[in-house]
Amino acid sequence: MMNAVSVTQTLIDCNAAATAVQAAVAEAARLGVKINVAVVDPSGTLMAFLRMPGAPLHSIDIAIDKAYTAVSFGLPTHLWADAFKEHSPAVQDGLSGRPRFVAFGGGLPMVYQGERIGGIGVSGASEAQDQQCAQAGLQAIGMDKG
Repeated sequence: MMNAVSVTQTLIDCNAAATAVQAAVAEAARLGVKINVAVVDPSGTLMAFLRMPGAPLHSIDIAIDKAYTAVSFGLPTHLWADAFKEHSPAVQDGLSGRPRFVAFGGGLPMVYQGERIGGIGVSGASEAQDQQCAQAGLQAIGMDKG
């Protein structure tokens, strides 16, 4: 029996990533807010990014990190408050102290045919608005929920 030396991984297409960030920005414009939005592939590598003029500068990295957190754990970032309740204080402190870990709304995993293909992160508005814009990005590429 041979051991596998490589694996095939499905990841988000660059055109789908671009469509998702554009849809998130369109939703932000409809809401009257200014956001930064990022899509990453399964390894957390940036695939697409848009920044609306006037969106908070600190939110650039936060949007990217929300996408990174969502894809790395496969969990929407707004669910971390409840997820932490199941873990010890050591785990809570350890995770929340990690660079790039974000535990508030606006990051959603992107799942296609049961496989995690990327993540989308939005930052710059309220948590609920960030999440709504991220959801609009998913819907634009045929993903109903993160």
